[in-house]
Amino acid sequence: MRVVDGLLLLLLALSGSGAQGEGGGLGQVGEISEFQETAPRDAAEESAESTTEQTTPDIWAEVRALRDMVVELKVELRNMEARVKDSESQVNDLKAELMVTKVHVELLQRENSDLQTRLSSSESELLLSKSRIDQLERENAVQATDLISLGTRLTATESKTSDLEKVNADLQTRLSSSESELLLSKSRIDQLERENAERPKVAFYTALTDAGTLGPYNTDITLKYSKVFTNIGNAYNPATGFFTAPVKGVYYFQFTVFGHLQGYMGVQLYKNNRRIMYNDEWIREGHSYYLTNSVVSELMAGDEIHLVLPSSYSLYDNANNHSTFSGSLLFTL
Repeated sequence: MRVVDGLLLLLLALSGSGAQGEGGGLGQVGEISEFQETAPRDAAEESAESTTEQTTPDIWAEVRALRDMVVELKVELRNMEARVKDSESQVNDLKAELMVTKVHVELLQRENSDLQTRLSSSESELLLSKSRIDQLERENAVQATDLISLGTRLTATESKTSDLEKVNADLQTRLSSSESELLLSKSRIDQLERENAERPKVAFYTALTDAGTLGPYNTDITLKYSKVFTNIGNAYNPATGFFTAPVKGVYYFQFTVFGHLQGYMGVQLYKNNRRIMYNDEWIREGHSYYLTNSVVSELMAGDEIHLVLPSSYSLYDNANNHSTFSGSLLFTL
């Protein structure tokens, strides 16, 4: 600002001297004009005067330029003063901010002290954590080894699982087939049970007598097995000794006879009035014999089966049931 003030003072001084010179110059010009009328001038004076006249306008142009510069500098000065005021305001603001910053710094310092304390504690904890991490790493290494072993076992297990899945799929297929067969079997069983429930049940078992020796007789006689132990369907009649077929079918018959008298022992099996089996045995004195035989016969409903003791033949039976007669229905036709 001092430089600017000095320039202004210099310009004002130049402006004053210029005004004086301008007035003097005009007087000189008048004097020269008068002198030209009275006395002739030499060429040198005329040349210097011409140079002076040319230089003077240039100086005034420069003065005016300097004046304009001074005006511009004044404007710039005012702008700079405004900017300085703004800068002072900013400085005040910065001072206030600086105070706040100092307070903040103090707070930060206290926090930093607290953080230092906490850092020391954290470092101690970190050392413990590192020790724990080292321990965990060792344990992890052991677990990694175990994991590899488990991975190997898992691979083997997966392989076995795959094989078991294939076996299971095969078993599922077989199970489905078996279930289908089972359903068919159950259906067949139900059908057979119904048929069996509807089919007549025929079976008998008898013994001859408790009287001991039977025979010999002078004629053939029908044997009446009087001791009835089983007679399902009541197809055997102990009063007549006849078995009468209740339905058409295939029947099974068996007889056993015992003798101990010297002579012939035996029986004849009749279907209706037709003999279909003849069995006998000669007994020597002091001996005893058993004779057993069986027959399977197709009978119509109402057909009869009975046993006959031929003439001159003898049998023996008592409470021990040595001579027996039995039969049953195998299946219907």
